[in-house]
Amino acid sequence: MSNLFTTLTDKVKGKELKIVFPEGTDERILTAASRLSADGILTPIVVGNVDEVNAKADQLGVKLDGCDVVDPASFAGMDELVKAFVERRKGKATEEDAKKILLDGNYFGTMLVYTGQAHGLVSGAAHSTADTVRPALQIIKTKEGVRKTSGVFIMVREDEKYVFADCAINITPDSQDLAEIAIESAKTADMFDIDPRVAMLSFSTKGSAKSPETEKVVEAVSLAKEKVPELTVDGEFQFDAAFVPSVAEKKAPGAAIQGNANVFVFPSLEAGNIGYKIAQRLGNFEAVGPILQGLNAPVNDLSRGCNEEDVYKLALITAAQAL
Repeated sequence: MSNLFTTLTDKVKGKELKIVFPEGTDERILTAASRLSADGILTPIVVGNVDEVNAKADQLGVKLDGCDVVDPASFAGMDELVKAFVERRKGKATEEDAKKILLDGNYFGTMLVYTGQAHGLVSGAAHSTADTVRPALQIIKTKEGVRKTSGVFIMVREDEKYVFADCAINITPDSQDLAEIAIESAKTADMFDIDPRVAMLSFSTKGSAKSPETEKVVEAVSLAKEKVPELTVDGEFQFDAAFVPSVAEKKAPGAAIQGNANVFVFPSLEAGNIGYKIAQRLGNFEAVGPILQGLNAPVNDLSRGCNEEDVYKLALITAAQAL
């Protein structure tokens, strides 16, 4: 495991954190949960029919001794969860609605986080991003001052680590969204012991091209600096000017970032999603995430193509966010 995850393990071990896994019969989830428990890192709360979960664990030969296996259909505290859900939805759900909705593992798990019975949630191995994120936005909601959640990847290759944002949530962010993404991504970078130097990316460097798309990024830089004056953030940059010192010297000689950026904010979801996958597949970077930012409590979304190691690492990240 890379230094990044060794550091995170040291941070969360012994803190008695509980992370919910709503997809209790998924092989990758069960194997990772068993390991997290055996390694003494956290207590997994595995959601599903108890008999089915245990049968699957037996079939896989994994032990769930240190895990809490919880079935929404027979959960002793369901009445309290239903009441809390109805209150939180403020007239958008009746008690009858709530009883049905909370049988869904993602909604049930998110309510455990909201009511303080768990510290975070990891889902998405068998569900879409929308299935994971929707309950979080409805129940946990974004922090005060944050308009939207966003999704970042930590890109890791040996001792190199970078933050790429937003690669998961916002399709066409405006300048305010981009400024917010930059600020939240810098906080995520801090969590991973990355001293953030934030580059706002475009197809232009410092006015080399002008269009509504580039102006949006220029405005985002100003807004981010206004909100957090101490943040090292600059742009607009083409990727090479943000990453290669010799290119920065030619294209952006007076910029605050001189080819040494480590947090990259993409101007759109398509750019971010394509960008991280190119780095992952051509650059042999490990892409950890997406890590959701801006929520009142950590909820993170796996890719449906994930493996057991991805589940283990994202749970570790979720636990660190909970601190």
